[in-house]
Amino acid sequence: MPTILFLFGLRFFFYSDEHLPMHVHVKNGDGKAKINIETAEVIENSGIKPADLKKAVDAVKQYKDDMIEAWKQYFDED
Repeated sequence: MPTILFLFGLRFFFYSDEHLPMHVHVKNGDGKAKINIETAEVIENSGIKPADLKKAVDAVKQYKDDMIEAWKQYFDED
């Protein structure tokens, strides 16, 4: 379960058996969420507060290219 980014108390990571579409899991002390990397849309949220979820979405937008590259490297896609 590689951590891709740790920012504002939010941990961004992949599970080892992921599936498309490209997405990242986000976790903090309040809960967890899943965000589509390419569109920065929240796929699901379970407990992350709105302000923290906005930070997570903004981070996915900012680090989109890095996250896509990390996905491709981790899952050995060309």
